[in-house]
Amino acid sequence: MDTAHRTAPATPDIAEDAPPFPLLDGIPQQRAAAPVAADAPLAGDGLTGGADSDPVAASGPEEAAVAAPADPLARLRTLRPWRLLPTPTGTPFTFFYAVVLGLVSVVSEHIDPALVHSLRQGSSTDVAHLLSDPMLVLPASALWIVGGLTSPYAIVFLLVLTALERRTGATYAAGVFLLGHVLATLATEVPVGVAVWAGHLPDSSLHRLDYGISFGVAASVGALAGLLTPWLRWPLLTVFGATLLDDLIAFTDPLTNWGHLLALATGIATWPLLRRRRR
Repeated sequence: MDTAHRTAPATPDIAEDAPPFPLLDGIPQQRAAAPVAADAPLAGDGLTGGADSDPVAASGPEEAAVAAPADPLARLRTLRPWRLLPTPTGTPFTFFYAVVLGLVSVVSEHIDPALVHSLRQGSSTDVAHLLSDPMLVLPASALWIVGGLTSPYAIVFLLVLTALERRTGATYAAGVFLLGHVLATLATEVPVGVAVWAGHLPDSSLHRLDYGISFGVAASVGALAGLLTPWLRWPLLTVFGATLLDDLIAFTDPLTNWGHLLALATGIATWPLLRRRRR
């Protein structure tokens, strides 16, 4: 009896793109993982320089949330305190202006007080000097710090002008300071001249001492507040404005106190311009 020659059943060829794992029953349209070439660059390896090279952008939402320092203490550790002070390259206007103010303050403490008084009188922005030589006394009066280097306005000058210049640039920071200084000076001295002309004040009021950086600093505070977040803006305006109002209520120097409030309002009025500049 001839035995039938039985051949082994042909083994079907395995497709090259078949998955290395069995497909699961009941799950339609399963896709096999594409093979990865050994020499292919991985996404996010930094070689392409595209969006995938950013580890935060390449990661999922959970990884991005972990990467972002949500802890306030972690944010504080990333701050750089030295950026609160001026530098010759980062904030040239504030830096060199502070150097000049410091030199004037130090020299005035070591020379004859009568000479210091004479220099301050000659650079005072009183009515007489504004009528005779305004282009000289307006900048010269801003070379003095009332109270010297230990004055609160000296500290506020460094912190506020540095922050303002880092956000807007030297030209805009200088413009805000000069605008507040000039407008507040004219707003307080012109009424004095009118009152003397009308006979309500003596002629000696035309020569009252008026010098210092306080008007420019007040305008800079008002301008900087508009560039801060609301939780910093309103406390800054509240504290500084309350201080100016307290000085006005004390009535020790009402003209100067009104000038501070006008300078603060001048800085606030520059918000639209400075915000467009920052954008």
